[in-house]
Amino acid sequence: MSNPQPKNIFVNGPIDPAFIGDSIAKHASKTGIGAHSIFLGQVRKDVVDNKQVAAIDYTTYEEMALEKMHEIREATFNKFSLTCMHVYHSLGKVDAGQICLFVFTSSKHRRAAIDACNEVVERIKAELPVWGKEIFVDETYQWKQNNP
Repeated sequence: MSNPQPKNIFVNGPIDPAFIGDSIAKHASKTGIGAHSIFLGQVRKDVVDNKQVAAIDYTTYEEMALEKMHEIREATFNKFSLTCMHVYHSLGKVDAGQICLFVFTSSKHRRAAIDACNEVVERIKAELPVWGKEIFVDETYQWKQNNP
């Protein structure tokens, strides 16, 4: 299933676990689906130079990011036999322990759902113009670098 228009993936603040549960529940009526794969990104309470991360503040150039996500979405649907795919990424402040990325792929069979989910997560981390500012407990900050 392909979507011809860029879809908004951004959520202000953390992604509510109840929203994730509702998203899963909504798929119960889609009985042609045999497998789901889900990735949840959570803000870590890392310690950097003896300072503890309290939160990450995410920013983006939204129009550019949505175009890139549309490109990733189209390529994923062309490569894998998916029934549907949902992606949500936080903007703004997300505290340590809260969810900041939700990728949900569904297919008739597990391999396509799992492989597509993994590829989408990797491409988001490598290609989506979203920046994270790690805010430390002492209210200083540094720009976060994504790890491969």
